[in-house]
Amino acid sequence: MKALFIGGTGNISYLCSALALEKGWELYLLNRGGVKPEGLIKEAISLVADINNQKQVSKVLEGLKFDVVVDFIAFTEEDVVRDYQLFKNITNQYIYISSASCYQKPVGYPIITESSPLKNPHWQYSRDKIAGEDILHKLYREKDFPMTIVRPSLTYHTVIPVPIGAWKNYNVIDRIKKGKPIIVHGDGLSPWVITHAADFAKGLIGLMGNQQSIGHAFHITTDEVLTWDKIYQTLGMVVGVKPNLIHIASEKICELSQKVGGKDMEGTLLGDKACGVIFDNSKIKTFVPEFKATISFADGIRNTLKWFEESPGRLEVDLEVEKWIDDMIDLYCK
Repeated sequence: MKALFIGGTGNISYLCSALALEKGWELYLLNRGGVKPEGLIKEAISLVADINNQKQVSKVLEGLKFDVVVDFIAFTEEDVVRDYQLFKNITNQYIYISSASCYQKPVGYPIITESSPLKNPHWQYSRDKIAGEDILHKLYREKDFPMTIVRPSLTYHTVIPVPIGAWKNYNVIDRIKKGKPIIVHGDGLSPWVITHAADFAKGLIGLMGNQQSIGHAFHITTDEVLTWDKIYQTLGMVVGVKPNLIHIASEKICELSQKVGGKDMEGTLLGDKACGVIFDNSKIKTFVPEFKATISFADGIRNTLKWFEESPGRLEVDLEVEKWIDDMIDLYCK
């Protein structure tokens, strides 16, 4: 079985690539060549091209056909149309990595299934993903394009998955260690799920080549539900310091960030993490019976922080981010 991943070396996709190889897939990775397949995915076949350069991509794909193509970096309707033109005649399945942030915000009902409405007035990223899904449904109905849609929620491997002072930054961990205040959106009691990429990979790889999944959408998340306070407390437990939490309403954080010249937080908060949700994973478990999320956030984030500690450069604190956090807290306290 032969697969092509567009991307394949990122936070989510690296472990998907690794599992595909472990399962015996002949794996091709298409990217611009900035990151060479290494470590767990060094056996993958590298195709170097810019996915946005259709002529260049067509040249490197000449003579190749795939059982499945998975695009981890298609973000817009235009990206999906481009992929359709590139892959319509050379794949038996196309998997679009969408986003669980597409689900209705504010949430009308907190138990999310794949039939929950798709509507997000707060985040352009999510609206673009929805537009991509709409095009795929149309192509499936009218052109018989063999598409499958996958919606990950907050998924991590080599990032710290909290909204302020984290992701590729180490600021939030440095602040916890130093006893500095940590901003938590809302009252910290809303439910949320954070999924390790190794667990997500089990569901995704199980859908690859699964002809029954054609035309369907799936979200793939952990079943472990935590409050945001518990998430930050788990970070503190892993580093051995009780975090100093300061709770600020999500709307207020968006306002404060604008006032101190920081980034727009509306999408990632009001359009996503401020809304307490619980995902019903019955559908992915039905189509992929072996799927089960087994990595707790405590275990997963412990390994992620070990990864950060393996390279001193990953532990650097972004001073602009630090000032942004401190300025918001100062303004809020005043």
